Amino acid sequence: MRLRPDITLGVGVLLLLILVVMVAESPDRQGNRETDRRRSTFLTGPHGARGLSDALERIGVRVDRHRHRLAALTVPAGEGPSAVAVLDPSRPLDGWDALALQALGAEGVDLVVAGPTANAVMRCFGYRVQTRSDSISARMVGHSPPRDVWIGAVLARTGEAVVIDSTGVADVGSAQCEVPDAQALDTLLLTDGGRLAALRLWFADRQTVTLVADGAVFGNRRMRDTEAGVFTLGLFAGRYAGVIFDEYHHGFGRGGSLAGSVLSWSVRSPWGWAAWQVAVVGLLALFAAGVRFGPVTSIIHRERRSPLEHVQALATALAATHGQAVAIRLIVRGLERRLSGVGQRAHPDPATWLASLAPTLRTSNGRSAVERLQLLIGGPQRPDAVLEAAHAVEDVWEDLKP
Repeated sequence: MRLRPDITLGVGVLLLLILVVMVAESPDRQGNRETDRRRSTFLTGPHGARGLSDALERIGVRVDRHRHRLAALTVPAGEGPSAVAVLDPSRPLDGWDALALQALGAEGVDLVVAGPTANAVMRCFGYRVQTRSDSISARMVGHSPPRDVWIGAVLARTGEAVVIDSTGVADVGSAQCEVPDAQALDTLLLTDGGRLAALRLWFADRQTVTLVADGAVFGNRRMRDTEAGVFTLGLFAGRYAGVIFDEYHHGFGRGGSLAGSVLSWSVRSPWGWAAWQVAVVGLLALFAAGVRFGPVTSIIHRERRSPLEHVQALATALAATHGQAVAIRLIVRGLERRLSGVGQRAHPDPATWLASLAPTLRTSNGRSAVERLQLLIGGPQRPDAVLEAAHAVEDVWEDLKP
């Protein structure tokens, strides 16, 4: 069996697309992990925070990942002290996110906020992040022996009593939050110049808010290779039974479909563009192979032979080869098989069998047909003998059939 050229071309294009996707996904996956800078607990690359979540689970802390807007965040009651961690969000938070996090204080939920993109929340607690062009050393306060963490940002007081965020005024209006008065302040990271890099605020409702200027201290590589691992684990270990990590602002919101994800990847990746170009070329090739140019070719109409014409042609061929006697005997044998019972052996002499068949016929037409068959078996060969034998056999069958 030979495949059509257009089908072969289509299968080839499909296999090429599969190969392109495999090449795009396999060798470059490590490179993608290396360049993905999101501080997400889903990511195992050097900048992700999967190491923190895995370490917390190993020491018995329940880890949840929130993939909706912060306004929809609810913390289950009766499961011990909990904290919501917003670590260096990839998409900046706004005033409405700050209000949602402030409202969690009434429910006894603590906050851990890190990174300059969380400034909207930090300002609602009286601080903001100042980034630096270089890294400096910060000492972990209260640790013995002293341990240093390298950071690239510090905290500064704002002095504001009310913070108004009007970035979304055209859509949902402006968000306004009042800066609460802290009852106590614990310094967690302090630079050699006396600048705050991380602190914990205590409020009247017993809520604590931990502010960390540089979210990079939560990265997998920084936690593994430096003292940042001791610092970050110390923020949660022994204090909370569960931690909820915000993943919505890292682009891991719920919804969408596999087709949408593949389409989004194909738009972002050079390999995706290459796959689209190959698909377009394949479709154009299929269209070109499927179009016939020029006028429609007329097909020669050939009529099929009727059964009688086939018999006449067979009779002519037998007459030319002098095989009428053999054909007549085979025709009679066929009639004998139709009239005999299952498993009954054929009579050795067709002429004798025809003589025994004559008394069983009901009509003169049937008896005449048997006589003609007897004459044709033993008589001289004629050009129309086979055709006449075929007609006689049908007359006998019509006479004897039930």
